[in-house]
Amino acid sequence: MGVAQDTLRLRRLEEVEIKSNRLFDVNRLPETSGTHLYAGKKSEVISLVSINANLAEKTGRQIFAKVPGVFVYDMDGSGNQMNISTRGLDPHRGWEYNIRRNGSLTNSDIYGYPASHYSIPMEAVDRIELVRGTGSLQYGAQFGGMLNYVTKAPDSVRALALESITSVGSYGLVSSYIAASGTVGKFQYATYYSKRVSKGFRTNSETQYDAQSVQISYKPLQTVKLTAELSRSNYVYHIPGPLTDAQFEQDPRQSTRARNYFNPEIYVPSFLVEWDLGKQTKISWLTSAVLGYRNSVVFDKPANVQDAIDPLTNQYALRQVDIDNFNSYTSELRMLHAYRALGIQNKLVAGVQYVNNDLHRRQQGKGTAGSDFDLSLTEPVFGRNMKLKSTNVALFAENNFQVTDKWSVTPGVRIESGQSYMTGLISYYPDDEVANTIVHKFPLLGLTTQYQVRHGALYAGWSQAYRPVIFKDIIPATGYERVDKNLKDAYGYNLEAGYRGHTNYLRWDVSLFHLQYNNRLGAQAMLDAQNEFYLYRTNIGNSANTGAEIYTEYLAPVWHRVAISVFTSTALFNGRYTHAQIRLGEGNVDISGNKLESVPDLITRNGITVRSASGSMSLLYSYVGKTYADALNTVTPSANAAVGRVPGYGLLDVNATVFIRQLTIRVNVNNLTNQMYFTKRPSFYPGPGIWPSDGRSVVVSVGFKV
Repeated sequence: MGVAQDTLRLRRLEEVEIKSNRLFDVNRLPETSGTHLYAGKKSEVISLVSINANLAEKTGRQIFAKVPGVFVYDMDGSGNQMNISTRGLDPHRGWEYNIRRNGSLTNSDIYGYPASHYSIPMEAVDRIELVRGTGSLQYGAQFGGMLNYVTKAPDSVRALALESITSVGSYGLVSSYIAASGTVGKFQYATYYSKRVSKGFRTNSETQYDAQSVQISYKPLQTVKLTAELSRSNYVYHIPGPLTDAQFEQDPRQSTRARNYFNPEIYVPSFLVEWDLGKQTKISWLTSAVLGYRNSVVFDKPANVQDAIDPLTNQYALRQVDIDNFNSYTSELRMLHAYRALGIQNKLVAGVQYVNNDLHRRQQGKGTAGSDFDLSLTEPVFGRNMKLKSTNVALFAENNFQVTDKWSVTPGVRIESGQSYMTGLISYYPDDEVANTIVHKFPLLGLTTQYQVRHGALYAGWSQAYRPVIFKDIIPATGYERVDKNLKDAYGYNLEAGYRGHTNYLRWDVSLFHLQYNNRLGAQAMLDAQNEFYLYRTNIGNSANTGAEIYTEYLAPVWHRVAISVFTSTALFNGRYTHAQIRLGEGNVDISGNKLESVPDLITRNGITVRSASGSMSLLYSYVGKTYADALNTVTPSANAAVGRVPGYGLLDVNATVFIRQLTIRVNVNNLTNQMYFTKRPSFYPGPGIWPSDGRSVVVSVGFKV
């Protein structure tokens, strides 16, 4: 009878847990997990199996709806890439984050081109783990923190389980995802294949995407687990080109380019060893790589320059070919140890990370005059042909002191030591001035604390971070640019404090933050010894962003097995330059007090969801305030739309999911009111000007598991 009662209690407990996960799709990371320590840090865990978001096209504002302050940068086709930032950082390819997949680093080259070109299908993801800037000590030096995509675990009770999701939608979208997983003895496996094609919202914006992954785990002992994984993503995106403001007002779906293409093909292999030495000690050793290419062939001119046939040659102009080869390797050994000392309980996480990057960058190759995706050269040389080789060793440690039953303090340190060495040729630059060596040496400190109160916890943290000088910073764009040989890595810190908690029907996380960002990179006007003007790329000054991040969600049972939840996810920003100056004309101007580029005063997302056992329906309203495209805070747009104010915009999405036995049917109506908007005026790739975001679209997905 006792065993039966215990079994009944266990079943009831599991049922409550499942319901809780379905009702609240954003949670917090535990204080420890594996060899990771999260005590006192601001974190979010987004459960993708619980939300109604448009996963086929990776609609960022829906996926990250309940994470306050996420800025979503739409620039190169729905579903291709996730370009996000928080706290006023640069959203380009998420390169202010330490981005991982199942713990493996996916940033293409931390010290050369830290963008993440790897594109995971969201149908394969179980949850997204986000640790804000105070995670910089454990994961890397990025100001943004750590973003980890955790894929769905293998089926633990069957030898073969299958999952299939098929999506069709507006603008020619067809997406297929199929996965298989299972357990056979001491082995577990999981694999998937994803394929997506789309004509795109704009003319000349079609996409061909595919991705694959295979994961195999083996447990030779109960305390040892070995996991090998190989993932690949690849897409070819037809780039429609930027628009001027006049063109955007006339027709945001039009194209100014028909011959431009972008193609990243990325492989991420990894091998993980997990070893439990006992109840008190865990060790993990993860070795991974990012291998592949970033290819583009473009007619690279501003939006107001037409790509037309030359009447003298009766053909188009030759296009520019750029090719990056990534060879990035990371090995990270971590340990978590629990122990008692001085009468209190302690948890220590410590580790060492070794990074070896070899980035080969070839740019300004003379391509063909054709219109298809063709990386062929008409001349066998590149205008820029360089290598950036980097090595870095980082030691890190954090110790959680459980001072009382309710109060804990976690000091930490990370020591970075390495260098980047650039060699090569630049056609318009003296050969003896190309080589450049940059040393990265930083002791980074941090401190977090947490105090348990009724229904929640008070937390606070301070952590230093830095952003290394990268390829883009040290390569002169033209012969009129010169680069400071003594460029310094940007450095600063994250400071945050908040109150988070929950009751049966209410969850909240309200916090204040300050992000200090020193030694920002930019250009200043200079005169040489012959009184000739040139642009000098150097450190231009500092910036700071202070704000608030507010998340609260209320769940109300309405009647039997039906509930309504209402949430707000809002962030307020005050991002400004402090003690900075940049070039204006042939002189320099002080921009202290100016607003930071692409940092609005307000980002707010608010929604309501009705849930039952048979499905759910959500209404989401997103608003992003106006921003500036340049540090001068130019209001009136330029002729080529490269600078000027970016208007604020509000979007309405309606999403619904229905469960019919083993079938899951999802309908996403994105941008219901067909708002024409854009998120940013980029200063470099994919080209200066306006890049319109998608108008109204409908996506229908049908999935099943057997």
